[in-house]
Amino acid sequence: MGAYRASMASSFSLVHSATLLKNYIFLRRSRVLAFSLHLSPFSTSSATLSSDVLHPHKKSRQPVAATLLELGGVKVGRDEIVRDDPTNNVPDSIFSKLGLQLHRRDNHPLGILKNAIFDYFDTNYPNKFTKFDDLCPIVSVKANFDDVLVPADHVSRSYNDTYYIDSQTVLRCHTSAHQAELLREGHTHFLVMGDVYRRDSIDATHYPVFHQMEGVRVFNPVDWEGSGKDGTQYAAEDLKKCLEGLAQHLFGGVEMRWIDTYFPFTNPSFELEIYFQEKWLEVLGCGVMEQDILQRNGRTDNVAWAFGLGLERLAMVLFDIPDIRLFWTNDERFTSQFSKGQLGVKFKPFSKFPPCYKDMSFWISDSFTENNLCEVVRGIAGDLVEEVKLIDNFTNKKGMTSHCYRIAYRSMERSLTDEEINDLQWKVREQVEIKLKVVLR
Repeated sequence: MGAYRASMASSFSLVHSATLLKNYIFLRRSRVLAFSLHLSPFSTSSATLSSDVLHPHKKSRQPVAATLLELGGVKVGRDEIVRDDPTNNVPDSIFSKLGLQLHRRDNHPLGILKNAIFDYFDTNYPNKFTKFDDLCPIVSVKANFDDVLVPADHVSRSYNDTYYIDSQTVLRCHTSAHQAELLREGHTHFLVMGDVYRRDSIDATHYPVFHQMEGVRVFNPVDWEGSGKDGTQYAAEDLKKCLEGLAQHLFGGVEMRWIDTYFPFTNPSFELEIYFQEKWLEVLGCGVMEQDILQRNGRTDNVAWAFGLGLERLAMVLFDIPDIRLFWTNDERFTSQFSKGQLGVKFKPFSKFPPCYKDMSFWISDSFTENNLCEVVRGIAGDLVEEVKLIDNFTNKKGMTSHCYRIAYRSMERSLTDEEINDLQWKVREQVEIKLKVVLR
C-alpha cells in the first residue's frame, strides 16, 4: 500500500507540475503576441528603481551554460524565465539553480535529512502521508500569496523580496504555495518538499535559494467527537505530539518548548524550539490551518494542522556545516563526506582560506534597499562573496544618508588572488553606482 501511494504521489506531482508549467508557458506566449509592452500593476518601492535592478540579467551579467531546463516534465527555455520585461527580476544566477533539486539526492545532506523526515512519518503514520518532492517551483501569485491569506500589503509580495517572472507568476517563496491545490485535489495527509526562492541578504546562513518541507493533516468531525475537545484544540494537540516526536527523531532526547506566534495562514500558531548544543534553536513553525483556507478548497466541515521547516537550517546544525554555500558545491572533499541514511555525520572542514575584506561607501537614494545591493554583488561575485554587512551609516546636514558596507570575499575551495578580488570589487562598485543610482564616496 505504501509503495502504491508513493507511486501515485510521483505520478500526480508530474502531472500537476506539467499542468502548471504548460499553463504558464501558454499564457506567457499569448501575452507576447498580444502586447508589445505591459507594466507591473504592483506598487512597490522597487517600481522606482533603475530597470537594471529589475533586470540584473542583462548583458553585464555572467552567462550561464544551461539555456533549457526540464521542470515537471516540461522543457522550459531561459527566455521563459529570464526576460527583459518591466515585471521580471529573475537573474541568471537564480535560473541556474532551477532543476538542481538538491533535496532529491540521497547522498546529499539535504536529501539525507528529507529521507529521515519521511522515515519518521512512514513509521508513525503508515500509509497516511502522500509525499511530493518534485512539484514545479513556478507558481501563480494567487497560489503563492492569496491562497494562503498573505495580506495584499505584506512586504513579502514586493519585488524587493520575491522573484517575479511576470506580474502574475513567481518562483515560489515557500512550499505552502501548493497547499490549496493539493487540498482541492482531495489530499488530506501530505508532505511537500522543494526548492524555494527569496531575495535575501548575504551571510553564512542566508542564500536566495533554499529548501522547505510543508506538512498538512486534515481531520473530520468524527476524529474529535467524543474526545471532549473542539476541533481546533484536538488538532493543536495532535500537531504538537507529532512534531515533538519528529524533533526527537532528528535530534534525540532534547528539551523542547512551544512559543506562541503569528502566521497569516494558521490560528493558533506556534514555533517549536529545542535546547541543542547549549542554546535554544528554532526548529519549525506550525499551527491550526485558518478555516478560510479549508472552506475555499471544499473542506467546510474539517479542521487541519500545517507545519513548515527549512532544511538548510536544520542540516547546518545536524551536520555541523558552517556556511550555507557549501550545500551547492560539487567539490568531492564535501560531497564524499556524506552517505545515504547517515544522518548527523559531522562535516570535516577541508579549507581554511582567508577572507578578503573590501569596504564601499556611497550616498543612498530613496529607492535603495539592501536586498537590491546583495543581488548586484551576487550577480558579479557569485558564491565567492561570503558576506555583505552594513558597518556604518550617517545622515549629513543636507539630509543625505551615507552607508558603508564591508564585503567579504572567500572561496570555499581555493585561495583568491589579489588581482581577482580587486577586479571583482571594481566591477561591484561600477554596477552598484549604475544600477542602484547611488553616489560613491
